[in-house]
Parts: sequence; structure tokens; C-alpha cells
Amino acid sequence: MRIRSLSCVTACLLFVTGAALALDAATPEPAASGAPEDAGARSAKSIECSQKADAQNLHGKPRKRFMHECKHGV
Repeated sequence: MRIRSLSCVTACLLFVTGAALALDAATPEPAASGAPEDAGARSAKSIECSQKADAQNLHGKPRKRFMHECKHGV
């Protein structure tokens, strides 16, 4: 009986510990300090390039190549 109680307590502790670790892992970390300051400007540029790619009906690798060239001015 004592071994069974000990195993039940151990199983419960493992369950609670696993849940606590899962909650900790799901918490997002703050943004890295090296984040670009003009993220909004790049987002607008990305949207503009995406609309141009849509207008040209590009998909797959050609769209990826177009988006890169559009965003980076290549």
C-alpha cells in the first residue's frame, strides 16, 4: 500500500511539474534588443510588394524571387 501511495504522489508531482514547464515555455519572450527600429516601414514595403505580386498572379518560387527583389531593390 505504501509503494502504491508513493507512486501516486510521484505521478501527480510529475504531472504538475510538466504543466508548469509547459506554461513557462508558452510565455513569449520580449523582443530582442537588436530589432530594427523601422519595422513598420518594412511592413508597409512588404505589403506593397505583396500586392504587386498578386497583381502579376505570381505563386511559389517566382513570387519568392519577386518579393526579395522588390523589398531589397535588387
